[in-house]
Amino acid sequence: MKGIEHDGKRILVVNLEGTVYAWDGTCTHEEYDLSMGFLTGDSVTCALHLSRFNLLTGEAVNPPAEKPLGRHEVRIADGDILVEVA
Repeated sequence: MKGIEHDGKRILVVNLEGTVYAWDGTCTHEEYDLSMGFLTGDSVTCALHLSRFNLLTGEAVNPPAEKPLGRHEVRIADGDILVEVA
């Protein structure tokens, strides 16, 4: 799990068993940096209020967050991870 920032937007990049995912890197509850949280299995828990998000779907699975994370397309080219940021 690694947090990156592009043009002021936080992105969370996660490798789950060889598949790379990229999600909005800010908790939908209080806008806290999710890269400061805890990766457990296929979910990340926000360190601020313990909201948990499924990293396969982006779904908020533990309150207080209710809104899902936005997903970003990922592709691998020549060993580099490329993330499409809209």
